[in-house]
Amino acid sequence: MRSALRLLLVSFLLTLLGIGYEANATHIRAGEITAKRVSATALTYEIRLTAYFDMQNGEGAANAQNFVQFYVGSNGPIEAPRILPIINIGNNTTQNIYIVRYTFPSAGKFRISFEEDNRNNGILNIGPPPTQNLNFYVSTILEINANFGLNQTPVLLNAPIDLAAVGQRYIHNPNAFDADGDSLAYRLYTPQRGTSNGAGVNLQYVNPNQINAPGKTETGASPATFGMNRLTGDLTWDAPVTKGYYNVAFIVEEWRDGVLIGEIVRDMQIIVEDARNDRPLAQPIPDICVEAGTLINQQIKATDKNGDRLNLTSTGGVYERTLISPELARFTVPQQSAIGTITGQFTWQTSCNHIRLEPYDVLFKVEDAPGTNANPNLFRKLVDMTTLSIKVYGPKPLGLRAVATTDPAGTAYRLNWTSYKCPVPGARVVIYRREGCSDIPVEPCLTGIPAGSGYEEIGSVAVDQTTYLDNNNGDGLRAGISYSYRLVVEFPRPGTNINEPGSLIGGGESVASDEFCLNLPMLAPVITNVTVDSTSETRGVITIKWTKPAASSGLPAQYRLFRAVGQNGSVFTQIATINTNLTPGAADTIFVDRGLNTLANPYNYKLEYYATQGGQLVKMDDIKTASSVRLEQGAAEPNRIRLNWSALVPWDNGNRTHRVYREDKARPGTFNRIAEVTVQGPQTFNYLDDGSDKYAADGTVNTTIVSDSTYCYKVETVGSYNNSQIKPSVLYNFSQILCVSSSDTTKPCPPVLAIDQLNCDSLRAHPEAFCSPTGLTNHLSWTYPQSLDGKDCDPNVSAYRIYYARYEGDTPTLIATVTTPPSPLATTFNHEGLTSFAGCYYVTAVNRFGAESAPSNIVCKDNCPMYVLPNVFTPNADGKNDEFQPYECPAFVQSLEFKAFNRWGAQVFKTNDVNINWNGKTNGGKDLAAGQYYYEVTILFESSKRESTPTTMKGWVQIIR
Repeated sequence: MRSALRLLLVSFLLTLLGIGYEANATHIRAGEITAKRVSATALTYEIRLTAYFDMQNGEGAANAQNFVQFYVGSNGPIEAPRILPIINIGNNTTQNIYIVRYTFPSAGKFRISFEEDNRNNGILNIGPPPTQNLNFYVSTILEINANFGLNQTPVLLNAPIDLAAVGQRYIHNPNAFDADGDSLAYRLYTPQRGTSNGAGVNLQYVNPNQINAPGKTETGASPATFGMNRLTGDLTWDAPVTKGYYNVAFIVEEWRDGVLIGEIVRDMQIIVEDARNDRPLAQPIPDICVEAGTLINQQIKATDKNGDRLNLTSTGGVYERTLISPELARFTVPQQSAIGTITGQFTWQTSCNHIRLEPYDVLFKVEDAPGTNANPNLFRKLVDMTTLSIKVYGPKPLGLRAVATTDPAGTAYRLNWTSYKCPVPGARVVIYRREGCSDIPVEPCLTGIPAGSGYEEIGSVAVDQTTYLDNNNGDGLRAGISYSYRLVVEFPRPGTNINEPGSLIGGGESVASDEFCLNLPMLAPVITNVTVDSTSETRGVITIKWTKPAASSGLPAQYRLFRAVGQNGSVFTQIATINTNLTPGAADTIFVDRGLNTLANPYNYKLEYYATQGGQLVKMDDIKTASSVRLEQGAAEPNRIRLNWSALVPWDNGNRTHRVYREDKARPGTFNRIAEVTVQGPQTFNYLDDGSDKYAADGTVNTTIVSDSTYCYKVETVGSYNNSQIKPSVLYNFSQILCVSSSDTTKPCPPVLAIDQLNCDSLRAHPEAFCSPTGLTNHLSWTYPQSLDGKDCDPNVSAYRIYYARYEGDTPTLIATVTTPPSPLATTFNHEGLTSFAGCYYVTAVNRFGAESAPSNIVCKDNCPMYVLPNVFTPNADGKNDEFQPYECPAFVQSLEFKAFNRWGAQVFKTNDVNINWNGKTNGGKDLAAGQYYYEVTILFESSKRESTPTTMKGWVQIIR
């Protein structure tokens, strides 16, 4: 009896010990945190932890994990219950999901974190050991911004449960899907452990393929590799060497319009086994790009060289009704557990609601089932996977036409087109125009207007509209120009209605419409030539030509020609009046302008045309000005001369071959063509002469470029209006002759810069001036030195360049070039339209040859921090002084944290709202008693320093009820 009682007691104690061990066992293998906004009015989000539990080493502890705790920043713990049921997803792993709703206090960037004891023991690549003493920690960064709408984080649809095998390639892809259509990118990350209050710190971490390195890849190459594809998210290990547990982590980045708006960390465990089995192979699938409305029907195939039975599955946002609607994709496998080879069929009827900027990624995974063996643990199931990328774009707008119409602005065209096939709410038809007809590449996946095609956006209308009036924004269209039009439909971002999941899922645009090109009537002449015939200080000659207007001959008409100094000169002087009756063939469309200083100056010409109307000469449309071609020497080059030239003209000099001429020293006054330069840009072109003659058709005349020797050049531009109505169709114009020496390129000296500083005391007396800081101005001034380090400075400065950086240490960018020839150069600049005074500047000087000085001294300017709080408020709902707020308005406040305490030091209220807006209640909504309370405010003001120093203010406030 006593022996039996002792045996029963021992059994009972062992049971207790077993229960105690299970309750404290290691159990979390992997996990990540996601968030989704669930309120259109409040900043309320559903925060979800998806955790994967080890049922082999910690089943009891896993099953007992009925809730978890989140931190939002240091705010927490926030308890979240488990959503039942627990899902067994294979490989001794269950998936547990915990959800809580949380309302954020304000917009901003927040880190949501979770940590739980303990990790598995014996993990080979993290430390310090023993790893069972290390907790599991993951975090997610969520940015709440009104510009993002009802944004949500991506979700990771593929569970991290697949085994790896020694000597075989392992691949994992999280199959991330963003319902908002944001761009996703991936990068490896160091696993962390939690410390306190939501903080995390990196573990000691070794790349998995460095354990027992060097290893070999599956194909025998050395060394083994481990990495993650930044674009596709494929995490590949080729191939493990040692059996055991490994922990890795990676980040899924969420990008919108080039801005990083969120990050998710997935920490996962890779279990490497001696599988005694070869992994199956999923056949790669090429990317698909389709027009919305296309039925996709794609076969998926996988094989196994061992002839094992195979199962084929698929995950992706295209199957999720909560993420996409109304038409869901389907994946069917006629025969699961097929032997050796298995096929499946992916079908998806796309629709207008599926158009988006980013592709849809659909993951296909094949898993083998190796045959029964005396030791089945050695015959582990292995997997392979492949991803199908699907881009769904908007259909092409159809039926574009344009007709002339009367308009007070002058020449105008009414555009019409047929109703659009995909009238998605919020989408817009964008109208593009360019001068001259032009083809653009025709490719199935080329959406929008390609960069560099010359089209510019001129307007947009709602997608249900089918007409647009182009009157050049009230200025009228110019005569003599062939105009080309195209349409593109742009689709909105999602998140406008939380009750309509899956609609408007990701922006994007349509393929461009077919071109509609038209010729405007030539009611007024256009300038075709401004060519320099002779270069001289006093006897320079320029010939100007223009076209005849489309008008009947016989009636009196008149041309008036004006000239201004400088390519963009605007002070015009009339130089000729030419009376004509528009007789065909008459020499009335040419004028030779003489007595000019073409050596020093370019010239700009304007033509006015007067026609007879009601017996009187009436001025017709203004004609766009055209300048002479100006040739300049560029920056210094040893034994070479750089030439730059430009012309401000209404025709197109780009995408043409210009001609460069150099004087033959053996025959003074004779110019030999030395090069033909194919140019791309619309205005400024260049050529570097090394002395060789690269154009042989008129004879080869090489020379040697040496210092202090003079070389003379001229260039001939080649352009066109790209309009069949304008003859000649190709326009040739010469520059002046430029004679330069290769030593004429000494850099000028750097200027000395100053900036007006703020009088903070004066500004604080009128803080209302900066309640909505827009249109602020920084005033810069500088001087140019006569000498530097004992050497004279180049006095021939032709321009100053102003550079600006928002923060100290950032690389400044060019924001303006100050030049006002022929009057003296200005030495001041107003940087206008700012919302903050903070920033840094420097200035450089540029000489007539384009050589730029070293930067001036860098000067930085800061704002005046202003934040003043009252000492009393009366939250009695009488509409007067009901909330505790700063006086006037806070100026230049980047962020703040406000805390209020009662007289015993207990915190009663906290907010990150810049305006505080404390209504006399606790954060839980309970009214506080009348009396005195103390506060502490930590403020980050906008500064010229990227990491500004926080300012702390302490004070008291009286609540009166």
